[in-house]
Amino acid sequence: MDKRRIAVIEDEESIAGSISARLTAEGFDVEVAGDGLGGVALCQRFRPDLVVLDLMLPGLDGLEVCRRIQRERHVPVLMLTARDTETDVEVGLGVGGDDYMTKPFSPRELVARVRALLRRAERPGGRDAEDCIRLGTLLIDPATHSVKHHGAAIHLTPTEFDLLYRLAQTPHVVFGRRRLLEEVWNYRVGAGERTVDSHIRAIRRKLGQGVIRTVHGIGYALDTNALQ
Repeated sequence: MDKRRIAVIEDEESIAGSISARLTAEGFDVEVAGDGLGGVALCQRFRPDLVVLDLMLPGLDGLEVCRRIQRERHVPVLMLTARDTETDVEVGLGVGGDDYMTKPFSPRELVARVRALLRRAERPGGRDAEDCIRLGTLLIDPATHSVKHHGAAIHLTPTEFDLLYRLAQTPHVVFGRRRLLEEVWNYRVGAGERTVDSHIRAIRRKLGQGVIRTVHGIGYALDTNALQ
């Protein structure tokens, strides 16, 4: 099997070198770019299976880099940020990022998340045989990866769609964050729980605050009463 290709777009040479060395040691084919424009060019040439992307880059910032590399095809993006602010993270996730890590981070955890995102991307993607889910005013079509609410098309990122789809499959079930990480992100360890919260907030902004209810101390569930 060909090695999975990882593009690392990071302007701090010590961090880029450390990530590259660790991923190479883990058996990945890794190339590095040190600025935004170089990162876009690298992705066009290298066609990576996953991108590790710093949000704070010279030239084009990470958000614009993410937008540009997602235009042609969706590629999993693990974002790195030194500022764990809600706005930065959610904007990044909203333009196509799948997960994020805050600096400083554990190299072991980074490798674990890279492997999990790759496993998720390699899962059979065709849901053509699965029926649409209609819950009141909400229609989710797995074959076309489309969502309509009150008849209007709603744009969701691939991760947002997968998360909403999983909640909608069993709307009576309350999902804990760890279970969602396992079933949506394919994570086998309980890291990244704040990523779930960020994607839930993004879905609520698009569909309405009441569509997903929080069950304190447990997790999240789709609220069918809000869809009537």
